[in-house]
Amino acid sequence: MRRDEYVDDGPLELVQASRPHYERPFLRVHTRAGVTVAELHGEIDIQAVQALRPRLDTLTGDGVGALAVDLRPIRFLDCSGLALLVRAHRRVTERGGSWGLVCDHPLTLRILRITALTAVLGPAPTLEQALAAISLPNGSASAGG
Repeated sequence: MRRDEYVDDGPLELVQASRPHYERPFLRVHTRAGVTVAELHGEIDIQAVQALRPRLDTLTGDGVGALAVDLRPIRFLDCSGLALLVRAHRRVTERGGSWGLVCDHPLTLRILRITALTAVLGPAPTLEQALAAISLPNGSASAGG
């Protein structure tokens, strides 16, 4: 799948995992203000990470411009989910891309603070704020909306 195949408000895409259909992690990818947005849904644990990692690796591969990961729809995030976020952040920034993270859940934010990842991943409470902080590949800031 190519990044440019996704548009705003695209359908949720089911990432296959060996869980009942109502517990499977979802990844919805769309663009907003020139930024690829990866919206995670469900419980992001070790099993979900195994299903999601290849998709995020594709999104963060060569040619990545700007990526925002939206955690607002998740119900749970474990240490393997944190590792997935750190990996995605590293892959984006090593390739000269810009990164944004959307997170407003108090427990997830607490985990990010306790692990000192708040400073690295830079969570914003809304997608608009995350997009406003992202620099697009041409050097301009995202319009955010």
